[in-house]
Amino acid sequence: MHLLLEIPLFFLITLYSYLEAFVKLFFPVKKKSVSGEIVLITGSGHGLGRATAYEFARHQCTLVLWDINKHGVEETAEECRRLGATAHAFMVDCSKREEIYSAAKKVKGEIGDVDILMNNAGVVTPTDVLSTQDYEIQRMFEVNILAHYWTSKAFLPAMMRKNHGHIVTVASAGGHIVAPFLVAYCSSKFATVGFHRALTAELSALRKNGVKTSCICPMFINTDFVKNTSSRLMPTLEPEEVAKQVMKGILTNKKMIFIPPFLKISILLDRFLPVRGVAAFWELIQLKYDYVIGYKDKEN
Repeated sequence: MHLLLEIPLFFLITLYSYLEAFVKLFFPVKKKSVSGEIVLITGSGHGLGRATAYEFARHQCTLVLWDINKHGVEETAEECRRLGATAHAFMVDCSKREEIYSAAKKVKGEIGDVDILMNNAGVVTPTDVLSTQDYEIQRMFEVNILAHYWTSKAFLPAMMRKNHGHIVTVASAGGHIVAPFLVAYCSSKFATVGFHRALTAELSALRKNGVKTSCICPMFINTDFVKNTSSRLMPTLEPEEVAKQVMKGILTNKKMIFIPPFLKISILLDRFLPVRGVAAFWELIQLKYDYVIGYKDKEN
């Protein structure tokens, strides 16, 4: 197509997209059914992973639950069974590629092909970058982003073969905006958002439109992940309320899920305000959390 024709077509598509989004505010998108589907959730022994597992259990899914904490993941599985779902608990360290591949092989052999993969496992060390231990930095990247590659390489081929499935990437507000004393964590989460966006584009290029993708970007959740969190405009979230919004986003195939929705405005302001304006905006929000500063000025 000639460029002079493509330019007005671009504006028409953009206008149509805005109108479609406006209409959906008043006429909600029909939710898909996930009943009977096999759902694998990493990091499901506590927090958001556990709360989302309960949501899927209420939809009568078959749950495959991974966590490094054996007691925690078994507790989650037991509650899922009480809710009427079939649940399988596995102790898996998502920082170890071969352990992921081994567990994935067992899941495929004993349970079946995974229909919905939720990469939720994550770790964080809130400290200044110079005091963050090398192994802590490495582990954050191994769990927060590299594990997404290994799980996707294990389970995505079956989804692509059937042209049916859903990859859910749990990122963070820290994948769009930054905070001091979370340098490695934010870096890994920026990579996670990039993974989701690039994978979405690749599936589209391969015409595998039946394989859906969603990226979950919440602010601080009330778990032991980061302690004593607070904000003037965005209160700390409870795992159960986040899980309900996650489930709604998955059932409507929403690409990017910001929780709370106000977070989208914060990200836009962070992108487009001048540097001083951004600093003043974050002063206004007063984001607080516990961190450790171990670095001290020294003369060599």
